[in-house]
Amino acid sequence: MANVAKLAANALTEGGGIFRLAPTWVPRSFLQPGKRIKLHPADYYALGTHRGGIDERWFGSTTAAANEGAPPDEGLSYCVFGKEKFTLRDAVAELGEQIVGAKIWKKYNRWPVYSKFFDNMGPIPHHMHQNDKQAKLVGQEGKPESYYFPPQLNAIGNNFPYTFFGLEPGTTKQDVIRCLDRWNHGDNGILNLSKAYRLQPGTGWLVPPCVLHAPGSLVTYEPQWGSDVFGMYQSMVEGRAVPRSLLTKDFPKDKHDNNKYLVDALDWEGNVNPNFKDSHYLEPIVASGSEKEGYVDRWVVYGRIAGKQLFTAKELTVEPGKKCTIKDGGAYGWITVQGEGHIGKLRLQTPAMIRYGQMTDDEVFVTATAAADGVTIENTGSEPLVSLRYFGPDAQPDAPNVGDYKKKK
Repeated sequence: MANVAKLAANALTEGGGIFRLAPTWVPRSFLQPGKRIKLHPADYYALGTHRGGIDERWFGSTTAAANEGAPPDEGLSYCVFGKEKFTLRDAVAELGEQIVGAKIWKKYNRWPVYSKFFDNMGPIPHHMHQNDKQAKLVGQEGKPESYYFPPQLNAIGNNFPYTFFGLEPGTTKQDVIRCLDRWNHGDNGILNLSKAYRLQPGTGWLVPPCVLHAPGSLVTYEPQWGSDVFGMYQSMVEGRAVPRSLLTKDFPKDKHDNNKYLVDALDWEGNVNPNFKDSHYLEPIVASGSEKEGYVDRWVVYGRIAGKQLFTAKELTVEPGKKCTIKDGGAYGWITVQGEGHIGKLRLQTPAMIRYGQMTDDEVFVTATAAADGVTIENTGSEPLVSLRYFGPDAQPDAPNVGDYKKKK
């Protein structure tokens, strides 16, 4: 990969420590696209109906999508430099700490997080993501995740803008085992044991591993750990059958028919927590800037999972004709959701519609070195320039904790 090392180094020199990234589209065979993430209407099934509709766009990803029949690079972000392109994963493998920072490189030897938009017409089946110990049994890593609902992409809520989280207090493990026993009898009734929360644009949630959740139909920005493990516990969604293989795919094969084992895999206390919303709900908190200064940088994802800061995210708004210089404690993936301008030497422009395979000017990856030195963002347009950026583990020691938004009101 010597050529990648040279290309990546040249790209960073020209970009001032910032990579230009191409859009990364990912289909899901078991979901219906919500058609709000700017892909051309003719291209939602560009990969063929057998692969499913494209309902996700991944950002700053070095994690491959675990989709049946997918090419090996599905889900991987590509850096574009002139007429050349190479994966962000290969660039990180070659340049290491120069891109992701010394601490992350030393501990993980990769970029261990990514983010995405997911956009569905209706809800996703009630499911969980395995923790590290469980995922290791099948050669993978666990997946904590988080949600933020960007107002720019959520003018329409689609069919079900509510998310079921966890299980109602008083639910027993035997109640859930009975649901799994009824898998092939139609709707197994697991949502009868849960509670739905109405989703509000401009807010978010922090979701640990092993906690059941059935995300609703708002477009969701989702910073998360770099893994694609999951187990679906709901047998039908919107009248469509969910294959049992989607329940068992990331559990050991000898446990696939053991419903007690599959229920024991849940974080029981976390699922039946009577104060679930207080433990997981997020609202934006100003990190820096003000209307008077012409920009506001807000925390939109924050908090710790099992005592660890695994990822965080901010939403930056720069007013027309204004600029600001921001410094951060680590590398980040950036997606522009409104307006136009520049980040460092690179142009930013938010497209209204994107053809599959088309290049855009809305996404970049900022290296740890550039983030520490400070990056200047300028709004050259007539509307606010709004972006989302997510960070890796321990990049933001001063980030708020879950619930801190209440102190700011």
